[in-house]
Amino acid sequence: MKNWSSYLNSNPIDWLLEENNPSVRYRALTDILEKNMNDNEVKDAKEKIMVEGIVPKILNKQKTEGYWETAENFYIRTKYKGTVWQFIILAELYADDSDKRIQKSCEFILENSQDDSSGAFAYYRGDKSGDHHKVLSCLTGNMLWGLIRFGYLDDPRVQKGIDWIVKYQRFDDSIKKAPEGWPYNVGSKKGEACWGTHTCHMGVVKNLKALTEIPQDK
Repeated sequence: MKNWSSYLNSNPIDWLLEENNPSVRYRALTDILEKNMNDNEVKDAKEKIMVEGIVPKILNKQKTEGYWETAENFYIRTKYKGTVWQFIILAELYADDSDKRIQKSCEFILENSQDDSSGAFAYYRGDKSGDHHKVLSCLTGNMLWGLIRFGYLDDPRVQKGIDWIVKYQRFDDSIKKAPEGWPYNVGSKKGEACWGTHTCHMGVVKNLKALTEIPQDK
């Protein structure tokens, strides 16, 4: 099998290792050059993620309670500046999960978006947790993916969310009779946009994304 770089016009490694984007440098060192986490270059890149570039700019706008913009509008009305969106970007950029600000964002998401009765995640908060009647498949996948990346895999709340995916997520297309009842009647047009006779592709992709973040040995 050919080396991956042989398919390219030129080797991009030097570009990917430039220090102006520590997140990209970190991924290049670990995923492409396969350096271990104890390597000095890897540790240096990981540390710089929190002090240089986009991550510190995002965290500087975070409220002390762990959210961005307004607490109640963490998803729909604050695209793409609200809590959910900043949370996703921070996870994509490999922000340090030991940082208290990251942990606060995780707890805010769990306390305000997750429906504690089912484990799925909702776009509005209900009386005590995420609104049971406003859960979304794609949002559930995205939030679980971020939480797993930030070290919450063994948290019972995240395990409950994973169980929700296993129990309710559909991976079909164009079926004659769609399932009825909750959660298939949630969302616009009584669930038609998210489920209907076929599953919304974003729900499928985001939930598979969450599952693939789980280490193979788990």
